Amino acid sequence: MASLFVACAPQQGFANTAEYSVDELMGKADIDLYGEGINLRAAAYDAFVEMEKAAQKDGFKIQMVSSYRDFYHQQRIWERKYIRYTEDDGMQPADAIDKIIEYSTIPGTSRHHWATDIDIVDGNQKVSGDVLVPSKFEGEGPYAPFKKWLDKHSEDFGFYLVYTDNPERKGFKYEPWHYSYAPISKPMLSAYRKLNILKLISEEEFAGCDHFTSNFLKTYIQDNILDINQVLL
Repeated sequence: MASLFVACAPQQGFANTAEYSVDELMGKADIDLYGEGINLRAAAYDAFVEMEKAAQKDGFKIQMVSSYRDFYHQQRIWERKYIRYTEDDGMQPADAIDKIIEYSTIPGTSRHHWATDIDIVDGNQKVSGDVLVPSKFEGEGPYAPFKKWLDKHSEDFGFYLVYTDNPERKGFKYEPWHYSYAPISKPMLSAYRKLNILKLISEEEFAGCDHFTSNFLKTYIQDNILDINQVLL
């Protein structure tokens, strides 16, 4: 079956000739991870450490909330939310799925499978409840100064915001905490776009997947996977 995606070449400055297997791109392969509690590919880890040092000099303590997640970890997140929305909250399956994909990916489609993406906050701030809330990174929010620092410096280390606050962007909601190490994630996305995602996802079994339609998956791919910070395409 032909691929749904048309591959594109990495932009100048982010070239990477590495080959990635289907299992690796879908979070099912055993890969080398670096950094205790950091869990990134080697080059991404090295860049993160340098960014961490720079932030510390300016009074911020980068705290990793999430980095590498394999397929099965993402499946647990997905199924936990699906069961809560459908059984506890009484939502219809389609509505539950739409709710989940406001912030969470379908297993096998997460950028966190690549060990290039990070969810980070300022560990110097004492915050109660869910830390990954956009309002906490804005205005008088506890992470607002840290976000301003990231806006100014993160790209110096190769890390780019993935899901921006561009009002014309579709798919996942704004995530001011989610950054991607572009020198690796760009070629990985290019490789991922060559896969037949529709076929691969249809072969998986997890809660709610029987409610996926071809049209839903096509829209999900275009809006949630590809409607991101244009620098990362």
